[in-house]
Amino acid sequence: MKNARGFSLIELMIAVAIAGVLVAIAYPSYTNSLIKGSRAAAKSYLLEVAQKQQQFLLDNRAYGTDAEVKALLAEPKEFTNFYTLAITQDAGPPPSFTAKATPKGSTRQKDDGWLQIDQTGAKTSDKPDKW
Repeated sequence: MKNARGFSLIELMIAVAIAGVLVAIAYPSYTNSLIKGSRAAAKSYLLEVAQKQQQFLLDNRAYGTDAEVKALLAEPKEFTNFYTLAITQDAGPPPSFTAKATPKGSTRQKDDGWLQIDQTGAKTSDKPDKW
């Protein structure tokens, strides 16, 4: 009698089916984790922008424009790859600003919604559970 070596087709198909089920469960969780990580980077960057704006106000008696604030900060790749930043300021009185991070349409963040912070530290989003 010969000794059987290797795998039968049935055993191989069972292994492929198990791997398929694991991938089907793990991939959405992995993608969701990446989205949350990019959102956390956007939140962190917006808080940094707000802090720089407060410093700019103390130094110049007005909030900085979009270009002035961007010149003071280096935008991290995790932010620039997935979001665009828009800073609007109003000379007042009293002076005010709003910094808004909007997800880029062709990225995994496209359905995540925008994030915004203003001079009072108020954080808003089109999806309130995101802040």
